[in-house]
Amino acid sequence: MNIPDFCRRIVEAPWFTGFIITVIVFAGILVGMETSASLMAELGSTIEVLNNIVLYIFVAEIVLKMTAAAPKPWRFFCDGWNVFDFLIVAICFVPFGGGFAPVLRLFRLFRTLRLVSVIPRLQLIVSALLRCLPSMFYVSILLFLVFYIYAVAGTMLFGANDPVHFGGLWTSMLSLFRVVTLEDWTDVMYLQMFGSDVYEGYNQSIEGQTVVPKAQPFLGAFYFVSFVLVGTMIMLNLVIGVIINGMDEAQKEVADRRLHELLSQGGEGGDQIQREARIANLRKKVAELSEELEKLS
Repeated sequence: MNIPDFCRRIVEAPWFTGFIITVIVFAGILVGMETSASLMAELGSTIEVLNNIVLYIFVAEIVLKMTAAAPKPWRFFCDGWNVFDFLIVAICFVPFGGGFAPVLRLFRLFRTLRLVSVIPRLQLIVSALLRCLPSMFYVSILLFLVFYIYAVAGTMLFGANDPVHFGGLWTSMLSLFRVVTLEDWTDVMYLQMFGSDVYEGYNQSIEGQTVVPKAQPFLGAFYFVSFVLVGTMIMLNLVIGVIINGMDEAQKEVADRRLHELLSQGGEGGDQIQREARIANLRKKVAELSEELEKLS
């Protein structure tokens, strides 16, 4: 067995993946420990040594993967996740000193993001989210239009009664963001329904603004209930639908890529029976992944 094959067996072994996941989690714990002044005072040098050990383990992992890609080691960079891992590790070697030491700690925190590149199902979710970005852009435009229309209407209808929440267009949009997150949105609604002079806790003028109390029970209730239904119920379900569709597409892409890799490996010298067995095993894994995604959705 030559060196590339030996390295390939190592990086493809389940125990190796589990070991790297453990190291990534340990690296995250070390970064959390660095936020404690008392721990750094007592164990600062030890934590620094452990951080260096973790860093060199990541370097060894990259070297193994590049060696496994021989005789074309540059194929390592054909995978976007490998590029992501390489950049995170490379940044940690940048000499940040003095006042830039916190920047180094921040980049060490990014090492925990490598869990995404190690765990296939997290890769699938991230790929699905990235695939959804074009559709999410149009959904965001639609959501902005809904916010804008309701903000203009709210400023016109409730600005005099409640200048704190609807004193201007920008203030109205911020208040609607609070409403769409369902954070005490009924308090804002009751202010408009019963008037700022009646609702308890809001009966004083704001500095530089004049409050003209005005109760609008039916209009206030219709305005807020309709906005919650449109902004929270309908738009949220629309976003979920876009994400689920993106996950289905990402799942098919992953299955096609793995099938292509297996066929390529078979064409390089594996016999037909072994190749068919790998394909059958891949299809079984894809079916299991599909069932898990259906349960999640």
